[in-house]
Amino acid sequence: MVARVVTVAFEGVEPRRVDVEVQLMGAVQPRFAVVGLADKAVAESRERVRGAFAGLGLAMPGKTIVVNLSPADLPKEGSHYDLPIALALMAAMGVLPADSLSEWLAIGELSLDGRVLPVAGTLPAAVAAHQFGLGLICPEASGPEAAWAGDVSILPARSLIALVNHFRGSQVISPPKPGPVVEAQGVPDLRDVKGQEHAKRALEIAAAGGHNLLFVGPPGSGKSMLAQRLPGLLPPLTPGELLETSMVHSVAGLIAKGALTRSRPFRAPHHSASMAALTGGGLKVKPGEVSLAHNGVLFLDELPEFTPAVLDSLRAPLETGEVLVARANAHVRYPARVQLVAAMNPCRCGAGGGGRGACGKAPRCQRDYQMRVSGPLMDRIDLQIDVPPVTPADLALPPPAEGTAEAAARVGAARAAQAERAGEGAVNARLEGDLLERHAQPDAPGRALLSRAAEAGGLTARGWTRTLRVARTVADLDGAPGVRRLHVAEALSYRRTAPGVEAEGSRGRFTAGAWAGESAR
Repeated sequence: MVARVVTVAFEGVEPRRVDVEVQLMGAVQPRFAVVGLADKAVAESRERVRGAFAGLGLAMPGKTIVVNLSPADLPKEGSHYDLPIALALMAAMGVLPADSLSEWLAIGELSLDGRVLPVAGTLPAAVAAHQFGLGLICPEASGPEAAWAGDVSILPARSLIALVNHFRGSQVISPPKPGPVVEAQGVPDLRDVKGQEHAKRALEIAAAGGHNLLFVGPPGSGKSMLAQRLPGLLPPLTPGELLETSMVHSVAGLIAKGALTRSRPFRAPHHSASMAALTGGGLKVKPGEVSLAHNGVLFLDELPEFTPAVLDSLRAPLETGEVLVARANAHVRYPARVQLVAAMNPCRCGAGGGGRGACGKAPRCQRDYQMRVSGPLMDRIDLQIDVPPVTPADLALPPPAEGTAEAAARVGAARAAQAERAGEGAVNARLEGDLLERHAQPDAPGRALLSRAAEAGGLTARGWTRTLRVARTVADLDGAPGVRRLHVAEALSYRRTAPGVEAEGSRGRFTAGAWAGESAR
């Protein structure tokens, strides 16, 4: 007789069905074989199952035990195969009724005393169980996380003996309740930032439209301080976004006690991060920082200090909203729809090319330092803001009248307008095709201004589109039904051209002053 239990293998956040088949065969020398392209963690499940059975006082059968993980050509990784292997073996031994497991999907790691330990990926497994028309057997500690999957039967097991008693009818395992929804605590307030009104305006535009943002300025000018206040301006995750984000965090093992949060992720990796750490990969192809920030913010401080190849690996995810990690035996996809926020000094010494304490090697120092960030990556950043040093006069002023609450209200109204145009969760940063043509095209003066700017500054096709998206967001913050010339002018003032060098050694850019004058015409 062959006993079967369903479990899953993970390809990114996508669960793939795996049938665990166990057969007992007579043999002179008993052995325990696991086949089906299993990795070392799965192969070691044999000893954990032996130990768990011994902890229950259950003797292993004196036969050859063959465990087949089907389909055999799908790689199997992780310790969550322990529980389905043990349950299928119990069914083959007659400890459990043969048909008792036919309507269940099981995941869980076993300890040597028979306890069922939590594993990563419980939420995607619960969603898969619902799609397969099955219930889910999972560790008790993972039950609150699995309960977020909705209408699916869940057995949160503390131990193997509890499962045996449940299926024999001598004990009832109660279904779990979903974990708590945790609200963000202590979000920094924008009122703490004195001066930098131009940068605050850009931060509000970025929050309203989901645009990528770069702050360029000397140390101590408030670049990181501004970026850390962005999460307070963003609206909470929609139900669909919450499920997407939580599934990535579940696979990464970042959900504690089933607690979810509607606050958007904010990830800030150090500039020493490797390509695998940032975009995903490694031995078991885990999600990287760009996927852990899915539906949220990826903040890269000291942008030029990242390895150029690592930065350029973000170019495709910023366009497509996903990461494809290619390996010899698998291609794994992770979602990566993020808002990139970055900060950098104008040159290595930090001072820049003008004013008090100016860099003595300008303009070459600035040119060499800023060129560490490739032109194609810069072209994907919608708003590029120069952040000047904060003056003593700014520091002496009282706190601003407006803070995060007031700015977040305007951002919420702008996002509501975008949702009405393009659907829930839509933002202007992802407008394309017909929606872009219908809602972001400027009036005739605005179109003429944009054409002149493209001819004068070498605006790329991508830069043209992104300028239109920013102009649409500026119009939304103004409550304007259409995009006008002044909206285009403000959008241009936030954008640099393709890499080029001015006399002072910095990248060429459309200056705010130049285009402010254009908007008044």
